[in-house]
Amino acid sequence: MNKPIRIIALTDAGLRLATRLQHFMPVATVHFKPKPFSQSVQQAFTQGDALIMICATGIAVRSLAPVLNTKHSDPPVLVLDELGEYVIPLLSGHEGGANNWAHTIAVYLQAQLVMTTAKPYLKPVYTVGMGCERYCPQQELAALFAKALQQTGLTEAQIHSINSIDIKADEQGLIALAQAKDKPYGTYGTVALGKMEHLLSTKSEYVFGVVGVYGVAESAALWAAQQHTGQAPELVLNKIKTAKATCAIARSYPAGHKLPLSSLINK
Repeated sequence: MNKPIRIIALTDAGLRLATRLQHFMPVATVHFKPKPFSQSVQQAFTQGDALIMICATGIAVRSLAPVLNTKHSDPPVLVLDELGEYVIPLLSGHEGGANNWAHTIAVYLQAQLVMTTAKPYLKPVYTVGMGCERYCPQQELAALFAKALQQTGLTEAQIHSINSIDIKADEQGLIALAQAKDKPYGTYGTVALGKMEHLLSTKSEYVFGVVGVYGVAESAALWAAQQHTGQAPELVLNKIKTAKATCAIARSYPAGHKLPLSSLINK
């Protein structure tokens, strides 16, 4: 999450949950019973802060209703119950990243993710993008790959492919990693990857000067996901890195590909 994060709690139990979440997200600030409540929440929302509201959904809706704008500009808002059993992406689910953020929080809390948008009923395709220095060891790449899965709660079986830029077509560490994980290894040119520029979480002028795109890992993950489904991709995990490598995860939903109803029960 690349925005300031505010965790708002209204009860003692909610405060305990807020403190637990702050350990997971040290950049977040906790606000316990802020006064005046509605004004404080609205001010944080209008200045673009991402909100985790530990309260009844109705309280969150009534408080934010006067300042809602559009899903393309509003910051993400999550609602949690005070026991941390349910995580609800309330606002800006796709465009603002609330759905992905809620998934991450739910995995951390071992809570139930409650999503009401259409895409949760589709089976996503997940793709990994990686960049690295020349001759980066497979072991370092594998450790970064594992960390990316851990942070998103995904399994290796859910990953469709590992991808990079075309100048890494002969990168032995990446090739060996893909073979070890039994995943296709795809590489793409700068023209294709450049089409994902508007979806990047950050843009590196240095990387652009070296390879011709503003970010290898995110661009490769996004482009590969789009190529596989023919639909718009989105980042599940913004770029993480080591001293020698970067990794990101994207996803896209095949048009009209729905999960069987039985797979949605008790999820």
